[in-house]
Amino acid sequence: MSGLRLFDVTGGSAVEIAARSAEVERDLQDVIEANMEAMLGVRFLASEYSTGPLHGGRIDSLGIDENGSPVVLEYKRGRDAGVITQGLFYLAWLTDHRAEFQHLVREQLGADSAAQVLWSSPRLICIAEDFTRYDLHAVREIRRTIDLVRYNYFGSGLLALEPVAKVTAGVSAKGGRKRPSQGAPTVRRGAGTADLRGAIDELVRGLGDDVSSVDRKQYRAYRRLRNFACVSHAHQQEVVVTLRLSPKDIDLVPGFIRDVSTVGHHGTGDLEVRLRTERDLRRAEPMLRMSYEAA
Repeated sequence: MSGLRLFDVTGGSAVEIAARSAEVERDLQDVIEANMEAMLGVRFLASEYSTGPLHGGRIDSLGIDENGSPVVLEYKRGRDAGVITQGLFYLAWLTDHRAEFQHLVREQLGADSAAQVLWSSPRLICIAEDFTRYDLHAVREIRRTIDLVRYNYFGSGLLALEPVAKVTAGVSAKGGRKRPSQGAPTVRRGAGTADLRGAIDELVRGLGDDVSSVDRKQYRAYRRLRNFACVSHAHQQEVVVTLRLSPKDIDLVPGFIRDVSTVGHHGTGDLEVRLRTERDLRRAEPMLRMSYEAA
């Protein structure tokens, strides 16, 4: 069970709001499909998608994430180990039917999005009331990109989504939990952008063991359920990072921090930070942490 507890303190005293499951599974699915991009960073494509008479299945939801990765979503009202195996069954079908998925993307989002589908990292997101320790162990033994997300309803209109496990294809989960970052790593004096990129990578991955990365031609995205930092590959004299932060909440500094919400740029996020030195990285560290926590 989740350790999350929610209290109403508007009257001056704490009154706990009891957690509950969805009354029916479809209610949960409908809410998430209607708000998928805001909740999960995934654009919705289809609901109850048929895999055809031979395969004989029906995928709860299909989507594509902000990096172009195909996403299969499966829901369970309660706790059911079958949600993972069922999702893997559909993920295998998806990777064998790439042309069909790209046709769906083209129909829903246009030719440009269909051309940018990233087949190196298809994802499975399983959303359920809870998962067992056997579920958590199983996904770490499977070389697929899988997110396990626990949900709870509180009161009449509050929905909590809590990531409980994340595995990225090709990355071993053995070796224990990462130690949280103790601050920006040292970059040697006179170091080039490659060293600075390495220091950013070390800092960002040290923020938590739920951080993974996805490489696209234009950028590297660091994400939890959603992207929180994108490092552009396009610059040689500096490192340009976009963050999932509102420019309205940050003091903009010419030449260092700017609002790119209305400007074309590589990666996701509305706040751009330009790094040239170790000092810049140390100044940017609090913003990286804020963006991580917001994702």
